[in-house]
Amino acid sequence: MTAATGRPRWQSAAGWRAMFREQPLVPLTGILVVLILVTELVDPGIVTVEWAGVIMKTAVPLAILAGCQTLAMLTGGIDLSVGAVASMTGFVTATFVHSPGGWVEGIAISLVAAALAGLVTGVGVGVFRVQPLIMTLGISFVVLGLANVWQLQNVQTGSGVPLELRTLGSGALFEIFPYSLVVFVPVAALLLVGLKRTGYGRLLYAIGDNPVAARLSGARSWQVIIVLYTISAVLAGIAGLLLSGYANTASVSLADSSVLPSIASVVIGGTSIMGGRGGYTGSIVGALILTVLAALLIVMGLPEPSRQIVFGVIIVVMAAAYTRVTSEG
Repeated sequence: MTAATGRPRWQSAAGWRAMFREQPLVPLTGILVVLILVTELVDPGIVTVEWAGVIMKTAVPLAILAGCQTLAMLTGGIDLSVGAVASMTGFVTATFVHSPGGWVEGIAISLVAAALAGLVTGVGVGVFRVQPLIMTLGISFVVLGLANVWQLQNVQTGSGVPLELRTLGSGALFEIFPYSLVVFVPVAALLLVGLKRTGYGRLLYAIGDNPVAARLSGARSWQVIIVLYTISAVLAGIAGLLLSGYANTASVSLADSSVLPSIASVVIGGTSIMGGRGGYTGSIVGALILTVLAALLIVMGLPEPSRQIVFGVIIVVMAAAYTRVTSEG
């Protein structure tokens, strides 16, 4: 009940705003269900367990990239380098297919390279106080340039995605349960537990909520930021491996189109762009919403340019509506 009117909270605008702010999973789940119902109405019979498996398979790389953005946004930052890092990881791994160490060596080297990129980003943001948007954008160009140098050095665009990655990224048990869940579930569990149950997670929230107070309380913000962007880069690398396996493609620009959807997933999922509030659960649902939305636009038969326009407009409207309802600037 609201104190002012005596009506139940759900009957007041303030009650709805509080629900969106405090329990974003409730409205997000409703939006997801509505999109699924609309998809079924547009093409009756399309929504099956196999269809759900395809949606999950498609959403997994985006959900992992959304994890990168969630960590950054909780501190009031952003990571625009995830696309370049993800693309680089998948591409470099493909170039090691015929090497003595094989694709395992390629994965190890590419993830180390991703971690180094994240370390440099973290030092720039945490130590030298470079604005995260500028720093991550600059690192994305550096990573893209180095990937192109690697491509020219090997005189190839990759020897092909390893069979193991193709199976992991695009295969599914009984055509329902994606094999990529073997990677995603532990990653999601680590992020969820790490944010809610560890001191490091609480530091991320504290820095995003009030960096001055966090510093005065003894938190070494620069160390937290360095670890944050290193973790983000490694997660982006993992997403890139799954994405290359799903698309059966290895290129230096494979994941570029996933950067903005990863940010939109986090914003729609309820994480504040100002930092200090949100969580990874909402980001996962946000990634599912965008994946179902993209599938719906395809089912509607819209051409690619029209799909991009409609997709972009809907993302902007949903994000604007959320920030409006929760009274965020």
